[in-house]
Amino acid sequence: MAITPPSNRLWWKEPIHGIELGWIVIAFLWGLFMFFFMIAWHFIGEQNLSTETYKVKPERYQERVEAFAAEFQAQDADGQPLEENGVPVVRPPVGGDAYILARLWEFWPILELKKGESYRIHLSSADWQHGFSLQPTNINISVHPGYEHVVTLTPTGTGDFGIVCNEFCGVGHHTMTGRIRVVE
Repeated sequence: MAITPPSNRLWWKEPIHGIELGWIVIAFLWGLFMFFFMIAWHFIGEQNLSTETYKVKPERYQERVEAFAAEFQAQDADGQPLEENGVPVVRPPVGGDAYILARLWEFWPILELKKGESYRIHLSSADWQHGFSLQPTNINISVHPGYEHVVTLTPTGTGDFGIVCNEFCGVGHHTMTGRIRVVE
């Protein structure tokens, strides 16, 4: 209820003022421009992730990741397997495939990659939908059980890169992290 009701009760039949019509036209044209630019950016942006995705049974994917980790687990100077907090550190072959498994509440295993070399990173979930966010880069992927995503990654810097789950996955969501280490 208005404090002072309009003199003409059929306000929608009032003519639109020229300035108001101008702003409506500008907003409409800007909306059209943004809509078509989003489509164009997909082709000219040069930052689109791979669309390589396969159906996979979660149990089968988990077996593949475990076999990968056992085959390529890094060793220390004494020949002992490298682990951090019970999670194996894995050195995949340069130019080869590397596997990461998302499960409540971890990304498994820790990958050690070489700077400037390309790797095909395979991602899938064993249980729920998780988010794969590689920090501080701008790589974000929704990881679903039953689907294997493949991303080609060429690290350009060294150091530890954190993996964070950015899809709420339960009470331990805030602890769901992982790591990719890049060395010279």
